[in-house]
Amino acid sequence: MNGSKSQEFEALFNNAAIGIITVDVNGDIVLVNQFALKQFGYTTGELIGKKIEVLIPRRYKEKHEQHRDRYYGQNPHSRPMGSGMDLFAVKKDGTEFPVEVSLSVYNTSEGVFSIAFVSDITIRKESDNALIRLNAELEQKVKERTQSLQEALEKEKELNELKSRFVSMASHEFRTPLSTVLSSAYLLSQYGKTEDQPKREKHIQRIVSSVNLLTDILNDFLSVGKIEEGKIQVRFSEIDIRETISELVNELKTITKPGQEIIYEHSGSSFVMLDMALVKHIVLNLVSNAIKFSPENSPIYVNSINDSHVLTLSIKDKGLGISPEDQQHLFERFFRGANVTNIQGTGLGLHIVAKYVELLNGTISFNSALNQGTEFIIKFDKNRE
Repeated sequence: MNGSKSQEFEALFNNAAIGIITVDVNGDIVLVNQFALKQFGYTTGELIGKKIEVLIPRRYKEKHEQHRDRYYGQNPHSRPMGSGMDLFAVKKDGTEFPVEVSLSVYNTSEGVFSIAFVSDITIRKESDNALIRLNAELEQKVKERTQSLQEALEKEKELNELKSRFVSMASHEFRTPLSTVLSSAYLLSQYGKTEDQPKREKHIQRIVSSVNLLTDILNDFLSVGKIEEGKIQVRFSEIDIRETISELVNELKTITKPGQEIIYEHSGSSFVMLDMALVKHIVLNLVSNAIKFSPENSPIYVNSINDSHVLTLSIKDKGLGISPEDQQHLFERFFRGANVTNIQGTGLGLHIVAKYVELLNGTISFNSALNQGTEFIIKFDKNRE
C-alpha cells in the first residue's frame, strides 16, 4: 500500500463513526480506532496486545473464547456476530452496554486477522424496551377493558333475566293476593249491618295479609336488585343480639299456625358487632320459612350462642325438609323446592339471606331431610370483622 493510500485508510479508520477493532488469530487486539477507544473508555496503549475478552462481560468470556476458536477453525468469513442474540460489551469502568457486532476477515503476509465493527445500540434498546412496555400496557388495558365489557354484558344479561323472571313470577304470584283483595273489597261493601262486623273483620284481615304478601314480594326484588348493583351498605355497630332476636320472635308469633311454638334460647354475652338491619332480615326470613314450611302443633327452635370467637345462630324446624336433589340449588335465585310449589313464595328469600351473611363476613350451612325438618346454622367469626 503506497503512502497516499495508507493515509486515506488511516483517516477512514480513525474518523469512522463506528468502533473498529482488529484482532489476530490468538484473540489479541492489534488495532483500535478512536471511536472504539471512546466507546470503551480506554487509551490505545491500554488495549493493544490485550485479549479481546477484556471488552466482554466476565460471565460471557469463557463462551466467547470457545466461539472465537471455532470461528477461526471453521473457514472464517464476514458475518454478523451473535445473530438473534442480545450482545453486551463492557467499558473500562465496568459499565455494560448493548452492542451489535459485524465481523470481517482479511489475510496478510503476517497472518489472518478479523475486524469487529462495534455499534452501541443503547438508545435503540431503550426505545425497543419502551415500545415493548407500551405494547404490554396497551394489551393489559385492552384485556381489562374487554373483561370489564364482558362483566357489563354479563350483568346486563343477568338483569334482563331478573326482569324476565320477575314478570313471569309476578304474573303468577300477584294473581292470588290481588284476587283476594278484589273479592274481599267487594264483599265488604255488601256487609252494611252491625251484625256483619265479624265478616267485615275477616275480609279486612284477608286484605291486610294479601297486601303484606305483595309487599314482601316487592321487597325481595328490591333487595336482590341492590345486591346485584353492590348498593347494600353494611354498617357494623354494637347490638344486643338476645334482645333483637327476642323482639323478632315475639313479632313472628302472630303469624304462627295453630299449635306452633317458637322456642328461643341464648347463651354467652348479649353484645356483638353486626349490622342490625341485615341480622333482622336474616332471622325474620329463616324463622318465617320455618313457620311456613312446618305443620301445625310443631316446635321451632331458635338459638344464639356467643362465645369469645364465634357468634352462632341456628333455626331448626320439624317441617317438610329439603330433598338431596334440591339442596345443591337452595341458595340460587328463584329456586323453589319440588315439595313446596303449592306454597306461595318468590324463591329469592334464601338467596338474599346467603348474600347478607356473606356481607357480614359469615357462613351459612344447613342440615335437612325430607319430612324430618331443616336446621340452618349461621356463624360469624369475630376475628374476620
